[in-house]
Amino acid sequence: MIITRFGQVFFLLLVTGFLLINPATSWSKTLPLEGFTELVETVSPAVVNIRTVKTFKGDGPFTRRFQRAPGEQGNPFEDFFNRFYDSPKQEYKQRSLGSGFIMDPSGYIVTNNHVIEKADEIEVKLKNGEEFKAKIIGRDPNTDLALIKIEPGRKLPSLPMGNSDTLKVGEWVMAIGCPFGLENTVTAGIVSAKGRVIGAGPYDDFIQTDASINPGNSGGPLLNMKGEVVGINTAIINGGHGIGFAVPVNMAKNILQQLKDKGEVVRGWLGVGIQDIDNEMAEYYNIKEGALIADVFAGDPAEKAGIKTGDIIIEVNGEKIKSSRDLTSMIATIPVGDQAMIVIMRDGRKKSFQVKISKREDETADSHTPTERTHMLGIRVSDVKGQVVITKVENDSAREGLMTGDIIKEVNHESIKTAKDYYELVKKIKKGQSVSLLLQRARSGFIVIKLIK
Repeated sequence: MIITRFGQVFFLLLVTGFLLINPATSWSKTLPLEGFTELVETVSPAVVNIRTVKTFKGDGPFTRRFQRAPGEQGNPFEDFFNRFYDSPKQEYKQRSLGSGFIMDPSGYIVTNNHVIEKADEIEVKLKNGEEFKAKIIGRDPNTDLALIKIEPGRKLPSLPMGNSDTLKVGEWVMAIGCPFGLENTVTAGIVSAKGRVIGAGPYDDFIQTDASINPGNSGGPLLNMKGEVVGINTAIINGGHGIGFAVPVNMAKNILQQLKDKGEVVRGWLGVGIQDIDNEMAEYYNIKEGALIADVFAGDPAEKAGIKTGDIIIEVNGEKIKSSRDLTSMIATIPVGDQAMIVIMRDGRKKSFQVKISKREDETADSHTPTERTHMLGIRVSDVKGQVVITKVENDSAREGLMTGDIIKEVNHESIKTAKDYYELVKKIKKGQSVSLLLQRARSGFIVIKLIK
């Protein structure tokens, strides 16, 4: 079971085994029944059932029956197992079900990464009952997409890819999959929203639908009334009946093509840490949209081009940047080695830079994330225009009154001029001791906030 947490909402990836039932939605409108029946007959032969077997190490189901519950007295079998078997970790098999669809007549099948990840065996069952062993061609955990292949020895029915950009909120869509192992189950609904961010990964841009989606629907197609794939069903909200999410097919097209051609996805990398401009930042910088650069990583493309911390990126190759997510998605699609025209705002003026995009390495990107520093007092600071500015505030620190955009002048009466000064001073303060911060806040002047480390 895979659970993704985002705020106070839990998102369950749709593998079987979750005891969550999403009842069918009813509509007051008259459904285009004839259109649906014809559509099902046309597309269902290209939808498949995916069965996987995964091997795990741990206590098997037999020994787990004798494990002690919290507060429970020792049972007579526990000493026996510990003495003679030294509590060995057993290998056991876990079976799960998912969905997929044939994108190419030669046997290429689209599904979710979480359906086939770490699978020892993958079996694909067609609607006519035929079964095939499948191999993994490539996976992309960042978007939860995967491409597998079977060898049918003949051409198979396949589904055409549509255009999710032209998909409209309120438009009819249909989902086909294997919820709870029930093969070729068809549900219908409308597009509830587009561009949803649910905290599943760095490239969240989901289609939300009220077409009933349940555990086991993972990897199945979301189709428009033309029979074109407009999304790949991926996630649901725990307790959110009638709310399901699909990866837009326009995002998936390039990824699937790369997986087919190279077995991996190559994304562009700018080499900056970025954040959105909230209300406080907008007031501080007198700008409403863009992506604020909180960090510039040494030796990476942005630094080589002359981009600095505190710059605000407002355009890439002539396209407006409204948020950090816009920037991440756009840079990811630029071919490695290409020159990108980056327009930034610095000190109230526009500046342009030609930046040679490099390859994004997920390990490299992760190594640039200063998680330890972020948790020092629950804030993160950066050098912005010669000042130490709070660029991230966690919930507990926000309750203490700290805000993004605050300028830190002193820590326990010691002046600081750089982010390094701040981190070095805070690091010396012992856990449980009080910390006084002298801050300068837009329209509020100087304020002092006292908190406990």
